[in-house]
Amino acid sequence: MIELYESQRAMRNMRRAAMQRGVVAILDVGSSKIACLVLRFDGSDPSDENIGSLAGQSGFRVIGAATTRSRGVKFGEISSMGETERAIRTAVQAAQKMAGIRVDHVIACFSGAGPRSYGLAGTVDVMGVTVDEQDVARVLSACDVPDFGHGREVLHAQPVNFALDHRSGLSDPRGQIGNELACDMHMLTVDAQAIQNIAHCVKRCDLELAGLASSSYAAGVAALVEDEQELGAACIDMGGGSTGVSIFMKKHMIFSDAVRMGGDHVTSDISMGLQVPTATAERIKTFYGGVVATGMDDREMIEKGGETGDWEHDRRTVSRAELIGIMRPRVEEILEEVRACLDAAGFDHLPSQQIVLTGGASQIPGLDGLASRILGHQVRLGRPLRVHGLPQAATGPGFAGAVGLSLFAAHPQDEWWDFEIPVDKYPARSFKRAVQWFRDNW
Repeated sequence: MIELYESQRAMRNMRRAAMQRGVVAILDVGSSKIACLVLRFDGSDPSDENIGSLAGQSGFRVIGAATTRSRGVKFGEISSMGETERAIRTAVQAAQKMAGIRVDHVIACFSGAGPRSYGLAGTVDVMGVTVDEQDVARVLSACDVPDFGHGREVLHAQPVNFALDHRSGLSDPRGQIGNELACDMHMLTVDAQAIQNIAHCVKRCDLELAGLASSSYAAGVAALVEDEQELGAACIDMGGGSTGVSIFMKKHMIFSDAVRMGGDHVTSDISMGLQVPTATAERIKTFYGGVVATGMDDREMIEKGGETGDWEHDRRTVSRAELIGIMRPRVEEILEEVRACLDAAGFDHLPSQQIVLTGGASQIPGLDGLASRILGHQVRLGRPLRVHGLPQAATGPGFAGAVGLSLFAAHPQDEWWDFEIPVDKYPARSFKRAVQWFRDNW
């Protein structure tokens, strides 16, 4: 049996065990902040209620929340294990203290790591009988897995569409009768090293990893409303070190990519352009930043501040127009890269082309208008769905990933490893090849 398949399944089982015990921690490992939410599951099965699984009323409530400045993470990937471990410990301990309870299991999400999307398809005969769990497992194992290269891992492998004979668009074919079952699957691979680093880091914090997800997937789950997820929409998750791009259709993610630039790059441009420390540049960006200059901005002067002791030097000012002149080119560059990702994915061919901006860096004033011009589609700013118990401080766009991961924890979508895929019994050529790569890579 595949080792990766087994490790994903082990995490899935651990998640179930944690939920039965009632508490699990959510960890969003980002380049600018590490956020931790502690969730309590009240044991009620939300599927009993007449509420959609993504409505935020998902049978849990947030009982602890904390964030800390990220350390040792660049472009969404861990660059210094010791520093990241300390930051994770700080966030988890603060969230545990607020919750008044110890947490052993965490579900983590991360961005970056060079994501690549693949669309796979498989077909099997079901001989006119009722489709059962085993038939779904067979059709998934019949999907032709590409050679995605050495040093890559599968992070998500979700069936996004089933067809029975000539009826397509089925979300779950089980219990229906037909002759030929077909399946489309979306597979997302990332750099193996990124997964191994995050797993190792969580282990060093004396925590058990009960699940892993892509930040751009989690942000899309939280920031897109149900209609957008159903009809087709893109979520642009603008973080500190990277910008995640995910496209949803029929409530499933069908494409994901990342741009290795984010809000931190805008800050460092300000820092170099105005010759001020990074912390000062971040403050200036937060309070005075923007991307659209008006006639007033020439006259609005911003004090750079400083602690050099040289009064003349510390009293230097800059006009808001100059600040916008520094910020805008970098923001345009990020959006141009995002447009290239959307073009590569064939976003223009979707029936609906709504774009939602979220993530901490999406809060720059005027960004939605600029994004709409560069991306050529309607753009709105997205905040995460409200979930029970979420503190006011954690309701901003910077928490879309953490909130989405909470919803993912409560309602995980079916993945490849949720089905008992009998490799030996159905020696699908493609799957056998995949077995070897997975074994080599994990």
